[in-house]
Amino acid sequence: MLQTRSSSAVPTLATPETAQPLRIYWRYLIALSVIHLLALFALVPALFSWSGLILAILGHFTFGMLGITVGYHRLLTHQGFTCPKWFEHTLAILGICCLQDSPARWVAIHRIHHQYSDEQPDPHSPLVNFLWGHVGWLVFVNRDYRDVNQFERYVRDLLKDPFYLNLERNGIWLLVYVGHAVLFYVAGFLVGWLGQGSVAGGVWLGTSWLVWAVFVRTVFVLHGTWAVNSVGHIWGYQNYATGDNSKNNALVALLSHGEGWHNNHHADQRSARHGHRWWEFDMSWWVIRGLEAVGIARNVVEPKNQQIMS
Repeated sequence: MLQTRSSSAVPTLATPETAQPLRIYWRYLIALSVIHLLALFALVPALFSWSGLILAILGHFTFGMLGITVGYHRLLTHQGFTCPKWFEHTLAILGICCLQDSPARWVAIHRIHHQYSDEQPDPHSPLVNFLWGHVGWLVFVNRDYRDVNQFERYVRDLLKDPFYLNLERNGIWLLVYVGHAVLFYVAGFLVGWLGQGSVAGGVWLGTSWLVWAVFVRTVFVLHGTWAVNSVGHIWGYQNYATGDNSKNNALVALLSHGEGWHNNHHADQRSARHGHRWWEFDMSWWVIRGLEAVGIARNVVEPKNQQIMS
C-alpha cells in the first residue's frame, strides 16, 4: 500500500557480529584516505582547467551513473534488465573506475544489505551511527566479506562468468582503476602538449585532468553512493511500509541519479525504476529506457505498483 510518511527517528543498532571486535581494514583505510587527499589538489588554483571540470561532470554521469547505478546496482545486483554480455562487462568496467570495489563484492554486500536491512547483520546500517553507515563499515574488517570465499554464496550467478571471477584474483579490479587514471593523465598530457606546443603544457593539463576527472570525480561519486546507505536510511519520507528505515530523499536522488528514492527501491527491489511518483525524477531509469529503445536493454522490470505513476 502506498503511504507517504516522514520520519527521522534513528534507533540504536549494534555493529554486525562479524565485524566485532573492531579491527581496522588498513588496505581500505589507506586507499580511501589517499584518494581523498589527492582530491584536495583541486584546491590548488594552478591545477584548475575548464576541460578538467567538464570531464569530471561527464565522468559523474558516465562512470557514476552507467557504472554504479545502472551497472553494479540495477543490472548486476537486482537484474532489473538484461543486455548483451559485452555491454554488461563494459558497465562493470565503468563501475570499477569509481573505486567502489570489484563487481562481485559490491553486489554481495548490497544483497546482504537487502536481506538484513537495518538489522544487526546489515553491513552498513546508519542505525549503528551515521558515520558507520556512510563510510565506517568500509574501514573495519568484516569476516563475512573480506574475500571471495566468504561472500561467494551471494554472487554465484556472477562468478559463473570467468570475467568476474578473474577480476577477483590478485586485485585485478584495482589495476583497472589505476589503468584508467593513467589513461586520463596520458590523454591530458597529449592534448596539452599538442595544444600548447610544450611538454610543460602537457604536464599541466595531464595533471589537471588527473586531479579533476579522476580524483575529484571519484570522491564525489563515492559520497553519492555512501549517502544512499547513510542519509537514505535516516532522513526523508516513505511511500511504503517496508519494515526497515529506508527513506526517499530528493537531494540524494539528485546526487546519485535516482538512487535516493530508496524506500521505493526497498519496496520493489527488482524494478529498474526507482522513482515511483511523477515528480520523483530518476535519470537512470530514463537511460535504461533509452537503452531499451535502441535494443540494448531487454526484459526491463517495471514497478509492480503501476497505479502510483499518475
